[in-house]
Amino acid sequence: MQIAPNDLYQSLEFDKILHLLAESAAGEPGRVRLLDLPMYEDDIKLEVELRRTEDFRKGLDEGDALSVDTYEPITDDLRMLRVSGYVMPIESLQRIHAILRTVRRVMQYFSDGRSRTYPALYDLTRGITFDEELLKAIDRTVDEEGNIRPDASPELGRIRQKISSKERELDRTFRRLIGEYRKNGWLADTVESLRNGRRVFTVPSEHKRKIKGIIHDESTTGRTAYIEPEPIIDINNDIFDLQTEERREIYRILKDLSETLRPYGDDFEEYQELTIKLDVLQAKALLAKRLRAVRPKLSYRPNLGIKDGRHPLLYLKYQQEGRKVQPFDLVLHGANRLLVLSGPNAGGKSILMKSVGLMQLMLQSGMLLPVDEESEFGMFKKVYADIGDQQSLEDDLSTYSSRLKNMNHFLRNADEDTLILIDEFGSGTDPKIGGAIAEAMLRDLNKIQVYGVITTHYSNLKVFAYKNKGIVNGAMRFDKDSLSPTYELSIGKPGSSYAYEIAQKSGLSKKLLDYARHKTGKNEKAVDELLVSLQREKQELEEKLRQAQLREQQLDKMTKNYERMFGDLDLNRKKLKLNRKELEAQEKAREQKALDRLVRELREKETAEQVKQRAKKVREENRVVQAELETLREQVYETPVRTSKRKARGPLKVGDFVKLRSSGNTGKVESLDRKTATVQVGQLRVTVKTRELIPIDAPLETTGVRVKTDMMEKQAKFENKLDIRGMRYEQALDTVQEFVDAALVANAHELRIVHGKGSGALRKAVRKKLREYPAIGSIHHPADNDGGDGVTVAELE
Repeated sequence: MQIAPNDLYQSLEFDKILHLLAESAAGEPGRVRLLDLPMYEDDIKLEVELRRTEDFRKGLDEGDALSVDTYEPITDDLRMLRVSGYVMPIESLQRIHAILRTVRRVMQYFSDGRSRTYPALYDLTRGITFDEELLKAIDRTVDEEGNIRPDASPELGRIRQKISSKERELDRTFRRLIGEYRKNGWLADTVESLRNGRRVFTVPSEHKRKIKGIIHDESTTGRTAYIEPEPIIDINNDIFDLQTEERREIYRILKDLSETLRPYGDDFEEYQELTIKLDVLQAKALLAKRLRAVRPKLSYRPNLGIKDGRHPLLYLKYQQEGRKVQPFDLVLHGANRLLVLSGPNAGGKSILMKSVGLMQLMLQSGMLLPVDEESEFGMFKKVYADIGDQQSLEDDLSTYSSRLKNMNHFLRNADEDTLILIDEFGSGTDPKIGGAIAEAMLRDLNKIQVYGVITTHYSNLKVFAYKNKGIVNGAMRFDKDSLSPTYELSIGKPGSSYAYEIAQKSGLSKKLLDYARHKTGKNEKAVDELLVSLQREKQELEEKLRQAQLREQQLDKMTKNYERMFGDLDLNRKKLKLNRKELEAQEKAREQKALDRLVRELREKETAEQVKQRAKKVREENRVVQAELETLREQVYETPVRTSKRKARGPLKVGDFVKLRSSGNTGKVESLDRKTATVQVGQLRVTVKTRELIPIDAPLETTGVRVKTDMMEKQAKFENKLDIRGMRYEQALDTVQEFVDAALVANAHELRIVHGKGSGALRKAVRKKLREYPAIGSIHHPADNDGGDGVTVAELE
């Protein structure tokens, strides 16, 4: 992502977010990476990172998080390990051991079904193989405190046993000599000391010739000598030799272990990278938990659709103070790309603008956001901001000159994938000239089709925003009675600066303010009032247009439903007539068979000729009925039902939507074979004759009449409990809607919906959907031992 100017992170306070993340890092490599997070420009890669962060956050909420313990970088250790013959020190082994422990924990974490619960997080481990023997090899050599284990090799165990035996012998001899020398008065108050790695006696100088041995040292004053007595010299020599053997054996053990680990250098590097990635995700998830952040919807195109947005840093600050941040909604897409935001000073304009930029940077670095999960954010390749005092002493630029330099850069480099944030647009010079230049810049930015938020007090910019497509006015609301900001965003109308009202409240005299009003004239106030009035009328017309379009859509839908119902009624009428004819044909057939039987019985009698005449007459009537029956069949099965708006259709083909004449069910043609077709109807596949299929458009939602037997079947099969844990927001809403619809058909009394506790998003979604049904009375949670606030109970009236 391209940013400008260079201090944009500081201007939007994104650097503070990065430091908050770094504080949660488990290791130095993770901390370094968090302070320099990459900005994603590929929406697919960003979606993956957001889902991984969401999975980690979900684990934290459920008390089932994958934790990353403290670790240190092993890059230098691995570089040395690749050198043939290099022997790794114990400190390097400890660092590698910490990484291996983390990877083993990760593999164990996903080994018992969590791969389905946290699929995006699990995807990080794909392709990684872990050899448990590597960890065991280090465990057999080094203990948790970083010491070589006594049983690292049989030879080392033997040497250490000898050293221990000699040290006990030394101890016994030392105690015996202490008793003897103290009795003779040859020892100082401090009996013994350590010199040159050996235990020695502390002896006053006047007695040093009385003890045979080696003098290792003397005090600076010369009054004390440090003597190794002769009886323990041989013991100390034996211990020294054994310690030398011990060091040689430890070196051999470490050399063998290094040779064992050397072929796995690339694997260790992969393990370190996995650990760093998990460390980064853990820090992001911990911050998301503090912010109560969620994963918004993601669009690959530039877009801003913020619902219930809150400035992240302000939210954390107010959280500590027990205060609440006023959320805001801001939707910029399609026709409206630029928001010109006006209103009084200290009304929250700059904070809102910074919130937009800060959240965009957080999102594109893979962080969850403190917004409603229905919010939708797009992707930007460039973010430009002009905020605060841009005065440059080094370049000898004034604030206004510096701002013009920034704007020149923006205009030359911005495109339709750019997000622009400008605070106090046009300020810093003569208002008339500054306003005119700002308007010209705004016009060019609009032509470039950038997205952004611009704050201003200039009336000409408010008027320009009103008159030009692509730009929309916005205001931070102000309480006229208390003369205090509400920090609420209102889209569609400009805001007033309330300069005179605020000045009056601050104590300025009425005479002074009257003079100022006189000098200002009525034009400024008239412009503001005109803008507000025009904007109000525009909103009213837009609302009426929206209502008219909604009614037109509803009418069109009702017309289509009526045409379909009329066609179904006509078809049912023909079916009824066909059924009657079929019954009549069956009756005639039975009568024909009876007469044929009589003909055979009476063939030899005189009345046979009469019976034959009767049979001939019945056969003729039967032929007539069959002809009428065939005509009706053609009308029902072969003549398509037409309505006033139905278009002529060609022959059936695979993929067409059809309706079965016999049942009225709709489905999709999967295959055709001469006169038969295979149709997918719901979860079933049926094979029917093509003449029983009616081509239709893609199925509409209709409120058709259900057959009583179907209702009885649903009543018999309906279960009043639904589990939506693990579902996404949209899937959960659709599932709850189908569940409640089925409950209404089944005449159920009580519903139980299990959504889990988590962040509470699913619980809110369930309650929101349930309140849409007037038939639902009480909505509450059961007792804690029955699910508590992880279950919602709804009672139908």
